[in-house]
Amino acid sequence: MQLVHTPQHTQLSLFEAFMAQPLAPLLKETVEAPWSAEPEAFSELSLRGAAGSCLSLLAPILRELSEEQDARWLTLIAPPASLTQAWLRDAGLNRERILLLQPRGAQSAQQLTCEALRLGRSHTVVSWLNPLNASAKQQLISAARTGDAQSLNIRLG
Repeated sequence: MQLVHTPQHTQLSLFEAFMAQPLAPLLKETVEAPWSAEPEAFSELSLRGAAGSCLSLLAPILRELSEEQDARWLTLIAPPASLTQAWLRDAGLNRERILLLQPRGAQSAQQLTCEALRLGRSHTVVSWLNPLNASAKQQLISAARTGDAQSLNIRLG
């Protein structure tokens, strides 16, 4: 019995396969659809790791938002317990421009976030909603557009 060996085609690695594709269509799409100058109504940031490390990464973002030229508030809805008044001060945030809100009674953090966005008294409403399904995300987007505000959801994990 004689075995016939047929040469196998070598499989490209994922990186090589990507690089083998022509880049012209990708570049064309980028040029034809540049980033909009108008900000999105909803953004989400996911941070994983030790609580202290996550807060260190979050501090410059919140600091920048607290110094926004817009006269409206930076509102934080139901922040984690580690985000205290002392932490806000130590992180260099402008505490005179920040509202810290907690849901009361039967009100959920999602409902409070939507209400704060809809009212339009905040330029940015930061929430810590996790998990956030598609319906809840759409509610935040709609409320943000109504109030001409930005919704920023932070997922810690």
